[in-house]
Amino acid sequence: MSVSPARQGAFPATRAEARAEAKRKHRAVLQALTGLLLGMFVSMLANTVVSTSLPVIISDLDGDQAAFTWVVTATLLATAVSTPVWGKLADLLNRKVLIQLALIIFIVASAAAGFAQNTDWLIAMRVIQGIGAGGLGALTQIVMADIVSPRERGRYMGLFGAVMALSTVGGPLIGGVITDTVNWRWNFYVAVPLAAVALVMIQKTLHLPPLKKRKVQIDYAGIVLLSASVSCLLIWVSLVGNDFGWASAATAWMVGGSLLGLAAFVAVERSAAEPLIPLSLFRNRTFTFSVIGSLAVGVAMFGTTVFLSQYMQLARGASATMSGLMTIPMMAGLLIISTLVGRMITKTGKWKAYVVVGSVLLTAGLVLMGTIEYDTDFWLVSLYMFLLGAGVGMVMQNLVLVVQNDVPTRDLGVASSSINFFRTIGGTVGVSALGAVLATQVADRLAEKQGELTAAIGALGEEGKAVAASLGSGSIPDVNSLPESVRLIVESVYGSSVAHIFMIAAPLGVLTLLAVLFLPNLPLGSLTRHEKMQAEAEAAASAAGNTAGTVAAVSEEAAGQNPDVPAGEDVPAGEDVPAGEDVPSDPDVPSGKDAPSGKNNG
Repeated sequence: MSVSPARQGAFPATRAEARAEAKRKHRAVLQALTGLLLGMFVSMLANTVVSTSLPVIISDLDGDQAAFTWVVTATLLATAVSTPVWGKLADLLNRKVLIQLALIIFIVASAAAGFAQNTDWLIAMRVIQGIGAGGLGALTQIVMADIVSPRERGRYMGLFGAVMALSTVGGPLIGGVITDTVNWRWNFYVAVPLAAVALVMIQKTLHLPPLKKRKVQIDYAGIVLLSASVSCLLIWVSLVGNDFGWASAATAWMVGGSLLGLAAFVAVERSAAEPLIPLSLFRNRTFTFSVIGSLAVGVAMFGTTVFLSQYMQLARGASATMSGLMTIPMMAGLLIISTLVGRMITKTGKWKAYVVVGSVLLTAGLVLMGTIEYDTDFWLVSLYMFLLGAGVGMVMQNLVLVVQNDVPTRDLGVASSSINFFRTIGGTVGVSALGAVLATQVADRLAEKQGELTAAIGALGEEGKAVAASLGSGSIPDVNSLPESVRLIVESVYGSSVAHIFMIAAPLGVLTLLAVLFLPNLPLGSLTRHEKMQAEAEAAASAAGNTAGTVAAVSEEAAGQNPDVPAGEDVPAGEDVPAGEDVPSDPDVPSGKDAPSGKNNG
């Protein structure tokens, strides 16, 4: 079939216009993401820059293993509790202002933490840091849904992966260099200038469409009940086994109080006008199974970040700088694989197979990390870390993606933040519980090697008294300052103890795999949140117009009674006049004129 010259020129013009429009949208998205990515980088940098320095910081502030765990847990706890609050606010208020507020809170707390003279002040500032981090983590995902459709989001995941990898790898490296050459306090100050730039960039480059106006009603009761219940539960996890027993009055009060608080929270959410976490979301299979899958991802992501630094420094004798470099394989796995998978998802529109494979890699990585010792070949440890990072990268962001693809736009903010909330809860509980297990394991294994340790210390003579006093203080030891005979024993103890907690976490990887297998395999949408809201509004308006037309037609039918239907009876819905038969004349319509709209002309 021939095509006219005019039409032949039309197709290229249409394709050229489509390409130009796609490029314009891509530039607009990149411009909007510039400030957002910088803000995300600053928040992650301020957090990761201290990760490898924590052993030095806690030792300098005369802290113990419990303080080390609490410095990490405090941030995760505040992040977990604040995340759903930020998500709900994002459904009600200006998201741009909320991002800037979260960034300011985070950076002010980071700078204040640098003035810490004891672990109590440091923990308090880390709590405030966590509040800001909860906002930045939740709002970044929500804003992405505002400006990029689920189908296209994969092509931009590489940018987020690059920022995450750069801050996660570069942060510990920078922190190690600062700690080794200047002072650990500057780890908390380094992100402040970048934060100022990020605030200006967000103000200039991030332009979001306004949300549909709705009455703002804050669920204060839900916020208080959820915060108190989750905090009490996580504090119990951190203290049980050390400060009091598992079967004790303190356990009964704290666990019982947490369960009662959560029950009251559920009751409040049922009647709240704007619930903090709408319980109706749990009727959505995609949301429910994504929540379950996020728990194990949280343990893998937060737990490995925290305890890998201890493994590198306390089991392999690495400095703070080197321990940052030695975790590069895990971040490389996360960055490379998440970028490749994101592009494949955008190209094909298929996502479930990648998430399932990621869950398998996550589980395998945890199991393999559970086999390491202090003297395991580092290339083998690197391979295990790469597999673990690849698994986390394939699962973590895509669980948020599929939830945003399936939930109503009205609840997109709170649904997105809830996935982050449960992931952070998993990480917080995991770090607290695994930290308690690590402390117990270290004590037990040191007791098992008491004979070897006593002999090694005794051989040191007078120097052995100082070494014994240092090890008996309960503080985290500086293994590089220990005599070699003692150091090898301590490194062996920490190496096997850290491996033990990875093996404990492995069954959670199986739980993630089961959860993603049950996720509905829905196609990814091609509309942004704003476009989807416009489409929903137009559909609602069209439905309202159709209803009005139907009502008008019925009214007209009643006014001009159909002679074939007895008075007082309705016209049977959907009946047509048989072919070949004339339409009964309407007495109200003169000959030669059309029947009123809504009549069936056969």
